[in-house]
Amino acid sequence: MEQNIEDYKLIFEKEGVYLHTNAKRSNQDTTIPGSSVLWRGPVAPAVLYTKKDGEGAEEDANYDPGYEPDWAVISTVKKDREHVPVKDSGQWSFSLPLSELYSLRRARFSLGRNFLVLTSRGGHPLPPLHFHRGGTRELFRAMNRYIILDQSPVDGRLFLAYPHDPGALSQSFEKLQLFDDGSDLVSRFIQDPWHYDLQGQPPIPVLPMIPIFHPSPDEEPGFELINCGVELGPRPDVTRGRPLDKWDEFLDPEGRVKNPERIKEIVFRGGVTPSLRKEVWKFLLGFYPWNSTYKERENILRVKTDEYFRMKVQWKSVSEEQEMRNSLLKGYRSLIERDVSRTDRNNTFFSGNDNPGLTLLNDVLMTYCMFNFDLGYVQGMSDLLSPLLFVTQNEVESFWCLTGFMELLHQNFEESQEAMKQQLLQLSILLKALDPELCDFLDSQDSGSLCFCFRWLLIWFKREFSFEDILTMWEVLWTRLPCDNFHLLIACSILQSQRGELIGSDHDFNTILKHINELTMKLDLQTVLRGAEAIYLQLTQCKELPVKVQQVMGLYVASSSEEDSPDSQASETLRLLAESQAGAASCDSAYVPTYP
Repeated sequence: MEQNIEDYKLIFEKEGVYLHTNAKRSNQDTTIPGSSVLWRGPVAPAVLYTKKDGEGAEEDANYDPGYEPDWAVISTVKKDREHVPVKDSGQWSFSLPLSELYSLRRARFSLGRNFLVLTSRGGHPLPPLHFHRGGTRELFRAMNRYIILDQSPVDGRLFLAYPHDPGALSQSFEKLQLFDDGSDLVSRFIQDPWHYDLQGQPPIPVLPMIPIFHPSPDEEPGFELINCGVELGPRPDVTRGRPLDKWDEFLDPEGRVKNPERIKEIVFRGGVTPSLRKEVWKFLLGFYPWNSTYKERENILRVKTDEYFRMKVQWKSVSEEQEMRNSLLKGYRSLIERDVSRTDRNNTFFSGNDNPGLTLLNDVLMTYCMFNFDLGYVQGMSDLLSPLLFVTQNEVESFWCLTGFMELLHQNFEESQEAMKQQLLQLSILLKALDPELCDFLDSQDSGSLCFCFRWLLIWFKREFSFEDILTMWEVLWTRLPCDNFHLLIACSILQSQRGELIGSDHDFNTILKHINELTMKLDLQTVLRGAEAIYLQLTQCKELPVKVQQVMGLYVASSSEEDSPDSQASETLRLLAESQAGAASCDSAYVPTYP
């Protein structure tokens, strides 16, 4: 049926809205002027963008932007629905009904110009709309008349769109059917982030993005400038050292470790030689105190062994009939059995059928449920245990090492996932300080929340590196040097190593996610660790480091005294690192790789 123009009402219109095309050839314009419009039609309100006609804005019929526009499909969203008629201005026009809007990202470049990125419910981002003359606030308010825009708890600039239905807000993503197309990459990632490159491994839970903020029509959502506002200075070269290959010389006659800090410095610089890991790991993970004697360690092992088997008997003695009435324990057992059968099966310690290593993996995880029944078992814990069991070759010792490891990571597995959300926010803070341009690009492609880093942080890169590499990385991280959040600097090092592949390319959200997933087993550990430490040194040497960055790195202390100031804290850490690096270099220069 043909519709009359009288059926449409103009709600909002703004000139001076531009598309930035990133055209590859210098003789082509990289900005396309136009206007953004919100119409209310007989079917549904819709957002439109139209290229400006007139002098200096005529579109050449042979115009080639230098690449295939990523948003070409957006102009045909839900073809079976009737859209507000749009004046044909060529490929640089599009429309999207508000009923098809999934999310809206609202941010600002360092020059102060605002931009919006709208994403359809099919997971396709529209081209960023750059408001050179302002107007995002008014468009935001106008849209709020027809839909609810809820701020994501993970990213303050991301707003999720819902209809004005109070019941819908309490539903999950699946119930809201935000991803209608089951074949969509984003939908499959939300369901199982391991599907493409890790099909033999148990899945990892994915961060839910539950809206918790309801912006008022009269309230302007805040902006955050995507730069740290200071010059960081050059990034220093960093060398790695030899692994810890001597142990007895660090012990006194009664078995106490004489210099634990020196041990940690050597381990941070080069890891631990494989023959010593079984002993050193038990100190790094708190099974043995650093000041314990040989005799005290014998007593600790005896007591801990008794305690372990008492907990193991608790679940072993549960009959099938009892378990039928304990759905929680039954659920833990089922989940553990399924995950154990898929954990590190390429490693000889866990390969083959009826492997005793698999039985140990199962029993230790079940016993951990008795030790921490509130947390129980969550997918991903089997990934943490398998290297511990491989190194210790002992059921009891691997269990208590796991409890020490979980002291560091247990919050990652809590149902609220507040710790994971916080870490993603902290990673974003660091990356903005280090590389505003990369952040701008990720924001423009609806990837600024860094959700693709979720599995990195959850299990400390376990599936990004080879099994042997992860043994080295974890023992480096267990030293807690040079700061507690060194794993976030490792993530920054990886992301910055990929900036050349990402910036200037035609990647969108889907292909960015795919590219990051495909980095698995392709990263060089020593290069990543050198990059992460160099980032730490670069940031700590900055005299005007933003307070938020200092807080993430553990450098900020709210004290007026010189002794407790951030500068003195950073200087002391730098001194220790310098001494450690010099000591490693003096041992054997052949073992100390350097940057080119």
